[in-house]
Amino acid sequence: MTQSGILDTEQAPDLERARPADDVTRVAVSTVIFSLRPCADGAAVVLPLVRRTRDPFQGLWALPGGWLDAAEGLDAAASRTLEETTALSPSYLEQLYAFGDVDRSPTRVVSIVYWALLRPDEIADAAERENVEWFDAASLPRLAFDHNDIVDYALWRLRNKVGYSRIAHGLLADEFTLAELREVYESILGRRLDPANFRRQAEHSGTLIPTDRFRTGSHRPARLYRYNQDVELADRGPLTGSSTK
Repeated sequence: MTQSGILDTEQAPDLERARPADDVTRVAVSTVIFSLRPCADGAAVVLPLVRRTRDPFQGLWALPGGWLDAAEGLDAAASRTLEETTALSPSYLEQLYAFGDVDRSPTRVVSIVYWALLRPDEIADAAERENVEWFDAASLPRLAFDHNDIVDYALWRLRNKVGYSRIAHGLLADEFTLAELREVYESILGRRLDPANFRRQAEHSGTLIPTDRFRTGSHRPARLYRYNQDVELADRGPLTGSSTK
């Protein structure tokens, strides 16, 4: 652990958890956390990164993570390392993929990567951590290890999954307008959607329930909706039965 209290990504913490021997394959857990941040064109997909404080790749940014404890499961390790590195506790956390190319690290490391979604208000409520900053997913700097490739893969999965699940709910408040829902889709897909077509498809999707409440402001009042909780957030539920995909 560094003096700032930040666990160094893909480096063993200097705690009671022993570092694996040099002649064995090490297993690490990393997480790609997506959220939205307002921008000139609506909203941008953003994610937190941790600055490395030691070699290899000292000074570069990396995904939050740490070593898998021999006494814990993968889901527990993903939640623990997120809390230790970023102080974030997302409600949606799903196993994404296993990355294990031989040359991805100076020593043999297999990373079990998760991805998570956070609403903007959940970011605002989280405590700030030194060495942690949020970046636009579309314009990342060079990252440590193969983490640029990992983020690209996570974005590809997000863009595919938003088309057949209600995963966009992970980036929204419990109640939202159709315009707010469309903005989430546009941010993920990186393109504009026709408002009339989107409204028609959303209202006939069977996943939205209209409420009796409205969002008021400078424009005409907009009805608030909520998601039908009987429909899964995604084809794989949060922290239930996850497997490498």
